[in-house]
Amino acid sequence: MRLRPGTLVTVALSASVVGLGSLALVRTVDEATSPRGGVAPTSTPRHLAIGVSTLSLARNATDPWEPADLEEVDDFERRAGVHAGIVMWFADFAGAGFDPRQARAVARRGSVPEISWEPWDAASAKINQPTYRLKTIIDGSHDAVIRGWARGIAAYGAPVRLRFGHEMNGRWYPWAELANGNRPGEFVQAWRHVREIFAAEGASNVSWIWAPVAGTVTRELFPGEAAVDEVGVSGFNGGARLFRREWRPFETAFGPTLTAVHAMAPSKPVTLPEIASANAGGDKAEWIRELFAAVASRPYIRSLVWFNLVKETDWRIESSAAAQAAFAQGAAASATTPPGTTTPPAP
Repeated sequence: MRLRPGTLVTVALSASVVGLGSLALVRTVDEATSPRGGVAPTSTPRHLAIGVSTLSLARNATDPWEPADLEEVDDFERRAGVHAGIVMWFADFAGAGFDPRQARAVARRGSVPEISWEPWDAASAKINQPTYRLKTIIDGSHDAVIRGWARGIAAYGAPVRLRFGHEMNGRWYPWAELANGNRPGEFVQAWRHVREIFAAEGASNVSWIWAPVAGTVTRELFPGEAAVDEVGVSGFNGGARLFRREWRPFETAFGPTLTAVHAMAPSKPVTLPEIASANAGGDKAEWIRELFAAVASRPYIRSLVWFNLVKETDWRIESSAAAQAAFAQGAAASATTPPGTTTPPAP
């Protein structure tokens, strides 16, 4: 899920009031010693990397974010009481390409960049985009764009997480096999073609994330263990008003798909690369507690990225004091900086 042009989004970044009982659950850090005023990376050995996407990051494909916009990440860190080891944004094939300034700005704050890289024209936002059918990736029509990204990331040199063609098992993106005139088997061919170009350009600093949306996913969409570095499951609890229009506990919504993707690649870590819950129709704080309980019971889940913005609804952890406290408690019990974090490159 991402922001489309014309979507009306309002975000209030003012501080939320958290009950006194929750304050003991939030690890405090002197802001003067924290990266950009956020929360410093923890050295406590735990297994989960916490990440975030925010309003400016989600708009990036049509309105590129600037380093100053990372203040939104700082705000999330203060509310969550944890360092955001992963900072995720969106980019498309039609845009300006990989921007090393953005990656360096994220690395300077001690985080790893994660880019949801979308093979379409995000400004159009149409599902039917013949220019971006999977066969056009396979036949080399977009090789110049792909090669430019590969060379840019290779020159950058530090770790980059790339979530390419996410939610390919849905029907709402041009790269899904169930949309845009695509055919069975073409997603895997397109994925492997892109990876081959990156390998040829020496972009070995990329971690490739294959991530369907929670729901039915078939092995025919999986490029194979040798072609991925991580597998993931994204999705949202839309509550009473969105999507399925019913409150879905975390295990109900995500459990079967998590089990399925882990079985496809048991040697690979699993990520929740885009996740959030609405408020209407249930208890968001309890849903967040269910999320962290599931992470604790599935040690193969190594990271999650919270979609912390207002889009169809208020997905942010600060949408209620109880939800924020529940997230802070879960994060405090499980969070670490992600494997592979290195000394940031010089600006």
